[in-house]
Amino acid sequence: MKEYFFNISEKVINTLSNDEHLTISINGENSEFIRINNAKVRQIGTVADASMGMELIKNNRKVQISFTIQRDMEKDYKIIIDYLDTMRKNIVSLPEDPLCVLPENHGSLDEEYTGHLLNPKESVDALLPVMSGVDLIGIWASGDVFVGNTNSAGQKNWFSTETFSLDYSLINPLKKMVKETYAGTHWDQNDYESFINSSKEKLSMLNEKSRKIKPGSYRTYIASAGVSDLIDMFSWGGVSENSIRKGRSSFIKMRDEGKSLSPCFSLKEDFSSGTVPRFNSNGEISDIELPLIIDGALKNTLISTRTANEYNLSTNFASQGEYLRSPVMKEGLVEEQDILKELNTGVYLSNLHYLNWSDQLGGRVTGMTRYACFWVEDGEIISPIDDMRFDDTIYNFFGDKLESVTSKSRLNPSVGTYGGRNLGGVHCPGIILKSFELTL
Repeated sequence: MKEYFFNISEKVINTLSNDEHLTISINGENSEFIRINNAKVRQIGTVADASMGMELIKNNRKVQISFTIQRDMEKDYKIIIDYLDTMRKNIVSLPEDPLCVLPENHGSLDEEYTGHLLNPKESVDALLPVMSGVDLIGIWASGDVFVGNTNSAGQKNWFSTETFSLDYSLINPLKKMVKETYAGTHWDQNDYESFINSSKEKLSMLNEKSRKIKPGSYRTYIASAGVSDLIDMFSWGGVSENSIRKGRSSFIKMRDEGKSLSPCFSLKEDFSSGTVPRFNSNGEISDIELPLIIDGALKNTLISTRTANEYNLSTNFASQGEYLRSPVMKEGLVEEQDILKELNTGVYLSNLHYLNWSDQLGGRVTGMTRYACFWVEDGEIISPIDDMRFDDTIYNFFGDKLESVTSKSRLNPSVGTYGGRNLGGVHCPGIILKSFELTL
């Protein structure tokens, strides 16, 4: 697909007039999917799909379009030229964009990450045996995903990666659930089976009668999946420079008031894992690493070229939406086998759900505990707990109340498939909090 994409892009770009600027992108996949219900295979299929996008700029006016391609050079070229003619007709009626970012040649990038995936002929035999004895529902996705980007300034970017994920739930007769995702780039059968068996152990604990705990502040462990959800909130009015400048970011206190988080908390953008491309939709290439928060202090924000133009700043080639693309949180010292001992007495949260800002400028997040969450006493799980709403601030759970961080990170992938398999995810460990506010 790389050669196909570059060849057809060159043909299209050669049709442009001198005052036209064009960026062309491609997104696609070659994936195996398995749908599992009651720990049995219900459906197997493959997807070979690709779609293109174009942005035409002329006289500071711009228009965009996206469409599915057939992977046939002659047919696709005709379709693209027809769309380009339509864009030329429409662009004249659009208003000028005073912050328009023209395509440039920042140097080309070609990165192809090869994983170690299960052979599709062996997937069922590798996945199913450890599921025996439980009601497991899930979706297996495995294969390569690719992204390309070219522009009329001469830049050519290509990225592909091979990944897998099993997004699943275990359900007991009481309709209580354990929700997990096992994902990566290099398959490890022993690690996979250990991961599933850990989920099965949690499921057996859910057979106990649930305990309703009173609203209040509790010593709390939040597993990697829950921490990932909290970090995801930073993409929504958090580390965006534009959001800070426009007064709608939860990080304003860190910028304007010198507020800091815990020395235990460090976060960076890190593209070295090869799960997401370094170039954005404009073709601009980010550095391999960008430290955002180091030892609790805000070091950098995400700055797109558009925001840089608006506020006379230097860009770090963030996405136009200035959201996290490949966040990595630094690990700590607590070994996984010592989590319950370190927690001692309190709440063990495997998952969080329905997160939203309840006070964005104050950094306050609300949401629900969900799935396998437990009450712990003297380092032992006693019983499941009923779902609770939490409402607390990043300056508490990533700040003053953050006591320690576990030593092992997990990839919490973006498993959406709307329009194609999503790329990336959050690499993060679990955290132990001195207190966490459960409100009702």
